[in-house]
Amino acid sequence: MSLLVVGLSHRSAPVSVLERAALHVDAQVKLLQDTVAAEPATEAAVLATCNRIELYADVDKFHAGVAELSTLLAQHSGVGLDELTPYLYVHYEDRAVHHLFSVACGLDSMVVGEGQILGQIKDSLARAQELHTAGRLLNDLFQQALRVGKRAHSETGIDRAGQSLVTFGLEQLASGTAVADWALGKKALVIGAGSMSSLAAATLARAGVAEIVIANRTAERAERLAEILNDSGESDVVARAVPMDSVPDELTRADVVVSCTGATGLVLTAEAVAAGRGLDTQPGVGGVPSRFGSGAAQAARLPADHGTDENCPLDLAPVPSTAGFSVLGEAAVAGMAASELEQHAAWVDNAPRPQGTVALVDPLAEADAIAALAATAAVIGRVPERRKPEPVAEIPRPAPSLFLLDLAMPRDIDAAVHRLTGVRLVDIESLAEASADAPMAADVDQVRRIVADEVAAFGAALRAAHITPTVVALRTMAADVVAGEIARLDGRLPGLDDKQRGEITQTVRRVVDKLLHAPTVRVKQLAAEPGGAGYADALRTLFDLDPETVAAVSRAEDSTTDEEGRGSA
Repeated sequence: MSLLVVGLSHRSAPVSVLERAALHVDAQVKLLQDTVAAEPATEAAVLATCNRIELYADVDKFHAGVAELSTLLAQHSGVGLDELTPYLYVHYEDRAVHHLFSVACGLDSMVVGEGQILGQIKDSLARAQELHTAGRLLNDLFQQALRVGKRAHSETGIDRAGQSLVTFGLEQLASGTAVADWALGKKALVIGAGSMSSLAAATLARAGVAEIVIANRTAERAERLAEILNDSGESDVVARAVPMDSVPDELTRADVVVSCTGATGLVLTAEAVAAGRGLDTQPGVGGVPSRFGSGAAQAARLPADHGTDENCPLDLAPVPSTAGFSVLGEAAVAGMAASELEQHAAWVDNAPRPQGTVALVDPLAEADAIAALAATAAVIGRVPERRKPEPVAEIPRPAPSLFLLDLAMPRDIDAAVHRLTGVRLVDIESLAEASADAPMAADVDQVRRIVADEVAAFGAALRAAHITPTVVALRTMAADVVAGEIARLDGRLPGLDDKQRGEITQTVRRVVDKLLHAPTVRVKQLAAEPGGAGYADALRTLFDLDPETVAAVSRAEDSTTDEEGRGSA
């Protein structure tokens, strides 16, 4: 059997795909059950976080295992296999071990060095143990990953290289201001009471917010979190719990909202946020700025009889004060097909022009340039791009008065809220973009060396363990041979007293032990080296060991490991 992992993460897939593929707890349970029921796999564990979904399995066939695990991920995530496949990665045997150890150390996290992943790995192992889908291999692997992660954080400065996703998100909301200065005195609303929401609440409390309101579907959990915050003594924050249906009312008072729930749909829509803040969600009016400012300002610049672009064949937005013309300069038509340009030009020429409109370009003065452009378009079929589009001037926005941090996957907060005036939204997608340019600490190299050493040690131990049942079966067979020969001796020499029989038995056992000692020690050493798996097969063949005896030893060891693993997870 061999370790295989198939998954996708923020490094391989866009956030939109991760969001659609997110697995809630019930889906994870069904995925685990279906994986171990499939033919190639005997063990399975799922690691699902806000920015990764990975399925680990012990398989007997690589290609069949990849196909089966990929299909199961697609089925349970609801994303079609054809669409999901380009974003999947596959790691096998030592590479799979290296991947999980790197994940445990925070090297593969969106924020390098963050320590939350250790708790998520522990939860994944506990779930697999509870469902009895984790056997000896995955128990050993995940427990060792937890030890490697703890070692990386204790022996290096990886903590300085990164921070929690919560802290990173708050820093993005603060936009360069120290989080403690930005948060001081603010009122916070935390939606959800899970591990991430609890961390967010604790972080906000330490940062100096004046009030934290916890909203959760399970009232007891919200009340418990509020009680912990009030009793912590680390800050003067006042915390209270409210039911989920109180969120609209709390929005009217909150300065900061952090949401991380397991909901499959939106928890906060743009309309709900706008209503809570007294904003208008119509484009160009009130809360949502249009491309050219408010509706009133735009109307003031256009003639009263300005026509619409309803019949524009290219469906391009109109340019203010240029009635009936919807192409914004050379940059806008660069790359346009000649036939489309001709169609649009005909529409512009025939469009009604309101009185008082001032032509911005004199066709006669530009006749040569227009002729050259038309000739070029006729030859190459498209209008050539002669220069990059000039950046469109951003409309000044007022300083935000409501800060939203969405740490859920799939998202809790409608992405459209970022268009609301006075609202700033940071979500997983924007955090992924921001973290791409984050500096790496020098300690990362040291953690990578730790991971490499631990992977080598784990591989050696795994290969050595692979031969252990064969060695045990060999010694069992030798003990049976000794017992048989002593029984024969009793039949041929019935007059032996107990002392004589004991001396003979001990002598025979010492001879057998000495003969087997060097070969068994050496075969374990050889088996621990890369490519050493074949020594177990050679040993079974040379001594004609019963395969069922070897398998029985393996099952007994796996059973013992399972019990020990459940006690230590």
